[in-house]
Amino acid sequence: MKIALLNERITIQKVEVVKDKIGNHFNRWSDYFNLYATISSESPTEVTAAGNVWDESKIDFTVRYSNEIKDITSTNYRVVFKNTVYQIKGIDHMNYKKKTIKLHCQRCEDEKD
Repeated sequence: MKIALLNERITIQKVEVVKDKIGNHFNRWSDYFNLYATISSESPTEVTAAGNVWDESKIDFTVRYSNEIKDITSTNYRVVFKNTVYQIKGIDHMNYKKKTIKLHCQRCEDEKD
């Protein structure tokens, strides 16, 4: 793996469920880990339905293997790249060689908290 290819900074965020003062539960995203990634497989896509347009761009982030991200899941984590939030759709451990992990992501409509 060429380290020079890891040239874009991303943030991995983790969700936690919190309760407000009257007992309502809601999700709060907090920064979990900052790291550098290689960006690949960008596929900008827009979907139009019922007069609305949704941006469903897909992108892959390849990151260096580390203890902080080895147990990452698609349900409790997301990626923030250039103030855009990406939902993790799949995780590829690259043949479990413990060198890189590829995150298959899709742009979501959530704004960065």
